[in-house]
Amino acid sequence: MKTSSSDRTLRAVSLLCLAAVGIALISQHVFNMRPCAWCVLQRLILLAIAAVCGLAGTGWGSTLARRIGAALGAVLGVCGIVAAWYQYSVASNAFSCAQTFADRFMSGSGLDAALPWLFGIYASCADARVSLLGIEYALWGLMLFAVCAALCAWVLVREK
Repeated sequence: MKTSSSDRTLRAVSLLCLAAVGIALISQHVFNMRPCAWCVLQRLILLAIAAVCGLAGTGWGSTLARRIGAALGAVLGVCGIVAAWYQYSVASNAFSCAQTFADRFMSGSGLDAALPWLFGIYASCADARVSLLGIEYALWGLMLFAVCAALCAWVLVREK
């Protein structure tokens, strides 16, 4: 079976998201950069995009499966953009992000207790404000989500 460029693009988006989560985990566990609720919510969104795009890009599905996967990936990318923007513009400027949507969602889902090494909330949003190469992590995340959403939209438009 020949792999289409849409399949390759969806798999690339999946790998990009998994790499970003890997970098976040290295930042946390090796460099002691403790995540806030919005950080771990973005990890969850990245993993959801990786799963959706990875499955849609397997090459086993129909054009419809690729289109659905690309549409879901694009919507999740927009959700990630909103989360990253909120973290950057509102949450990181507040003393605490307790009881924000991200905190309630992650705690309510039980993921923070079930997988604390991945989804544990260990810092306030103000404390989690960290820069890499002069750009805050939240903005790196926003750019990544924008790239993922754009690539998924490209696949969605390309698949007919």
